Amino acid sequence: MTDFLLELRSEEIPARMQVKAKEDLARLFNDALAKAGLAAASVETFATPRRLALIATGLPLATDAVSEETKGPKVGAPPQAMEGFLRKTGLTEDQLIERDGVYFAVVEKAGRQTADVLAEAIPAIIRAFPWPKSQRWGAGSASTESLRWVRPLQGIVAILGDDVVPCEIEGIVSGTATMGHRFHHSGPVTIGNAGDYAEKLRNAHVLVHFSERCALIRDGAKAAAAAAGLTLVEDEGLVVENAGLTEWPVPMLGRFDPAFLEVPQEVIQLTARVNQKYFVCHDSAGKLANAFVCTANIDAHDGGAAIVAGNEKVLAARLSDAKFFWEQDLKVALDDQATKLAQITFHEKLGSVADKVERVAKLARWLVEEGIVKSSPERGGGAREASDGGGASPSTSRDAANPLHHPSDGPPPRAGEELADQAERAARLCKADLVTGMVGEFPELQGLMGGYYARAQGEADAVADAVRDHYKPVGQGDDVPTAPVTVAVSLADKLDTLVGFFTVGEKPTGSKDPFALRRAALSVIRLITENNYRLSLKRMFGLAYAFPALIKPWPGSSPNDELLNFFADRLKVQQREAGVRHDLIDAVFSLGGEDDLVRLLARVNALQAYITTAEGANLLAAYKRAANILKAADGVDAAAPAPADLVAEERALLTALDTAAPNAAAAVDAEDFEGAMAALASLRAPIDAFFDGVMVNDEDPAKRAFRLGLLARFRDAVHRVADFAKIEG
Repeated sequence: MTDFLLELRSEEIPARMQVKAKEDLARLFNDALAKAGLAAASVETFATPRRLALIATGLPLATDAVSEETKGPKVGAPPQAMEGFLRKTGLTEDQLIERDGVYFAVVEKAGRQTADVLAEAIPAIIRAFPWPKSQRWGAGSASTESLRWVRPLQGIVAILGDDVVPCEIEGIVSGTATMGHRFHHSGPVTIGNAGDYAEKLRNAHVLVHFSERCALIRDGAKAAAAAAGLTLVEDEGLVVENAGLTEWPVPMLGRFDPAFLEVPQEVIQLTARVNQKYFVCHDSAGKLANAFVCTANIDAHDGGAAIVAGNEKVLAARLSDAKFFWEQDLKVALDDQATKLAQITFHEKLGSVADKVERVAKLARWLVEEGIVKSSPERGGGAREASDGGGASPSTSRDAANPLHHPSDGPPPRAGEELADQAERAARLCKADLVTGMVGEFPELQGLMGGYYARAQGEADAVADAVRDHYKPVGQGDDVPTAPVTVAVSLADKLDTLVGFFTVGEKPTGSKDPFALRRAALSVIRLITENNYRLSLKRMFGLAYAFPALIKPWPGSSPNDELLNFFADRLKVQQREAGVRHDLIDAVFSLGGEDDLVRLLARVNALQAYITTAEGANLLAAYKRAANILKAADGVDAAAPAPADLVAEERALLTALDTAAPNAAAAVDAEDFEGAMAALASLRAPIDAFFDGVMVNDEDPAKRAFRLGLLARFRDAVHRVADFAKIEG
């Protein structure tokens, strides 16, 4: 057994590509070995800005002889089939082996030297490497068949044991020589074998272990900040990025003019992070300090003074730009900025951003006026008032399919005039920062900068907070807004997007979701469930569709049912991580009429708690048995009269149903879902005894009709809670 070293040295590899490149190198190498019948005991990969490397241990010096078997035609097959098989294998008929009436060709192949296998594999790996972006270079770049690499490839080190594995690609010949640090080491570094690779490069100021460079940056940045009495704002993504930019990382502390702290701290942090790859620091009070930590790629003779000074100068220029944008943006009122949104297309079928703002503003106000979002300690409207299933609210439309108070009915009830005014005001300003200089420079700050500008220009705190946070929650780990004004604007914005794109037919397909509608739906689900808002999704869709249509008609019909199914799918995804079974969500959704997410999840959780017990599993089995019998029967009448001679099992089930069915229905109506499960649980023993004691499909038509009717009543009682047919198991 022996070890193998492969290093592919090039000009600088982008930091963002290095981690994936290591994985790809290991995969391609292992695949190449497997095809030759080889396997390494272990494979370790390395990446620095100027090299991608691999060390494989425990390789045999040669492959074993192998026997390849090819299945041929059956004995007695037509002569043409036999002739074709013999031509393919290069054998004669007497060399074939017959087994179970079938001919096989068995060819013995001698083993190969591992060095020969590797010499073929290295050029193939290089040519097949899946860089996200690659380039050609030199005279050969005129041909589309020439070598492509992430940056010009400069050298190949390939050593098996102590010997070079000879190979060549596009004039680059393998050898034992590599290069050390660009500034700290001159001339080639000769590698003896895989065992001395990391140490020889360390002596040449190159740390090949990515994790070691990360640790140096992470610990060194903290130490540099602590030495100045500051606390580093930790950023693991920045650690990884700097590790990909350096071969000999040296963190250093720098300063910037305190006057720049007048700019919002997020702007300073983003400027330092995105443009310069710097960490920022907090002072003892937890506020942003006028300090940063940069990572040099050199151990400077002057202790890094010149490097720090240069980085301070560059950051000062960047922060000057940011300060200029901040000051200039403050001179223009957000109302004036908002007028420019008419020149920006939101979507060709949905109008401008100004059109969207108009829709969102009206919808946000109506969400408050309809009592869906309101300022109360319990957060949210009552289940009866906001849900289709619990009766119409005072402002509900006469049309149950489109529960919206129409302006022709007179002014709607005002559920908090100030809250409604603030929701509409925040919505009208929420997109205005898109045309500011700061957001133009840093798109990541949209919303956040709008909040700063709104507060600086005298808007109420609730309005400024809503402008700042209306995009939230963006991802799974993002905070969910709880302030009523913010929730109203956030819901209105996302509902308008969902209803709009579904209305014009721009829906997600497969893995494609160009308008992030799945994320928007998940955000709506979190806003509703985590704020415990009691509302009907269909009613929300109706508001989002019908009211903006009064301003400017939608180019399509309401997508209520389609959107409800879309939300059901998103809810399954969201709840999967919480351990909620998707089939139980289906079981509640499929009954129809349940689109209050808070109530639905309470119902599902109670169902899951019951169905996972032995009693629940038995009831499920009985339900499925009953459902199968009913499916095979014709014209079942749940009200079929009882025969005079009822047996004990029939009487027991009838008595249990007379009690359990209304109790389950009443418990569901009262949202006592544990009580509903308890009512169903009372049916388990009688239904089991019924199946054990009677023949359902009795020869007597009257008995058969009554017994089928009992099963139908049993099924219907269960369906008051959930459609057990959707439950797996």
